[in-house]
Amino acid sequence: MRRSLALVSLAVTSMVALAFLIPLALVVRQLAEDRALTDAERRAGALAPVLVITDDPAAIGQALASGAGGVAVHLAGGEVVGVPRATDDQLDTARDQVRASTEVVPAGLVHLQPVLLDQGRVAVVEAFVPEAALSRGVTQAWLALSGVAVALVLASVLVADRLGARVVRAATALADGARRMGQGDLEARVAPSGPPELVDAGGAFNRMADRIGQLVAGERELLADLSHRLRTPLTALRLDSETLGADPGANRVRQAVHALEREVNELIRAARRELDDPGGGRCDAARVVHDRLVFWSALADDQQRLWNLRGTERSAVVPLSRSDLAAAMDAVLGNVFRHTPEGTGFVVALFHQPDRVVVVVEDAGPGIQDLEAALRRGSSGAGSTGLGLDIARRAAESTGGSLVVDRGPLGGTRVQLRLLLVAGT
Repeated sequence: MRRSLALVSLAVTSMVALAFLIPLALVVRQLAEDRALTDAERRAGALAPVLVITDDPAAIGQALASGAGGVAVHLAGGEVVGVPRATDDQLDTARDQVRASTEVVPAGLVHLQPVLLDQGRVAVVEAFVPEAALSRGVTQAWLALSGVAVALVLASVLVADRLGARVVRAATALADGARRMGQGDLEARVAPSGPPELVDAGGAFNRMADRIGQLVAGERELLADLSHRLRTPLTALRLDSETLGADPGANRVRQAVHALEREVNELIRAARRELDDPGGGRCDAARVVHDRLVFWSALADDQQRLWNLRGTERSAVVPLSRSDLAAAMDAVLGNVFRHTPEGTGFVVALFHQPDRVVVVVEDAGPGIQDLEAALRRGSSGAGSTGLGLDIARRAAESTGGSLVVDRGPLGGTRVQLRLLLVAGT
C-alpha cells in the first residue's frame, strides 16, 4: 500500500507539474524573443533623430560607433553605413510601406525601421538580432523550472510516503492483533491509530476481542460449574459401588467410577487453569498421550486387546490445552473400542519432526469404508453421533496442523493428528 500511494502521488504530481511546466517554458522562450526584439527596436529608434538632422555618412558612422552594435543604416541615396544583413527586397518593402517590420535573415532576425526625411526621401535603419540573443537565458530558466518541478514531485512523494507509512503501520498493527487472536491469544488488543476508518476498525476489533473473552470465560465457568454439579451424583455412585462386593464385575465398576471421578476432577482443574491463565493453552503432547493410553489400557486388557505405545519418551510441547488434546485422544481411542471387535489390537505412536509431532492411532480392525464421510461433522455409519473425529480434527487444526484418516499397515483405520510445535521448544 505504501509503495502504491507513493507511485500514485508520483504520477499525479508529475502530470500536474508537466501541465504547468510546458506552458511556462513556452512563455519564457517567448519573453526572451520579445526582449531581444524590443532591444532591437530601441537601437533602431535611437538613430532616427540623427537621420532627421543629417544624412552625412561620416556623422552617421560616428553615431553608430558610439551606440550599440548590430545596426546598419541604408541612406536615401543608396549609401550603406554599417554591416547590412537585410535583402534588397526586404528593404524595398520597408521603404514602400514606410512601416517597421521584423524579417528573417540568416543567423537571426532584423528589425527594419523606415525613417521619413525631407522631400519624400526614406532611409531605413536595420537592427540585427542574432539567434543567441533570441534564446538568451532560456536554458537557465528551463533548468530552474525543471528543478522546481522535480523538487515538488519529490516533496509530494515524500508526503505520500509518510501518510502511507501511517496507514500501513495502523493496518499492520490491526492485522497482527487479528493474527494473535486467531492463534488463541484472547488478550490481543490494538491501539487504534491512523485514518478515522482504521481507528474505527481498531475500536471494533477491541470490542469484539472483549466480547469473545467474555464468552469464552463464561463457557469455562459453565464447564467448571457443570463439573462441580457432577460431583454429587458421582460421589453417590462411588459409595454405591463400594457395596457391590469383591467379585470381578464389581471391581470393574469401581475402577470405572474412580476413572470417571478422575476425569471430572481433571475437567475442573483444566477449566480453572484456563480461567486463571487464558494464554496458557499448551501442553506436552507426549505426556498427554501416555496418560490417556494408561487410562484406556485397563479396558484394553479387559477386552484382551494387544496394544503398543511408542515415541512418548521425548517431550513435544504443542499450542493446545491438556484437556483439549485429552478430549481428542479419547475421541480417537474411543472409536477404536467402539467400532472394532474385542480382541482387536491397536498401536499408538508419536513421530517427532522439526516443526511438528504426529500422533498416530492405528488399529487392526475392519477399517472405515467411507473415509470422506467419516470426516464430516455429525456423520457416522455405526450409529454414533459422528463427532469423535470432528473433535480431533478441530484440535489438530487449532495448532495449525491437520487430521488425516486412511488405512494403515495393520489393515484397519489409521488416524494421524499432525500438531504443530510451539516455536522455540
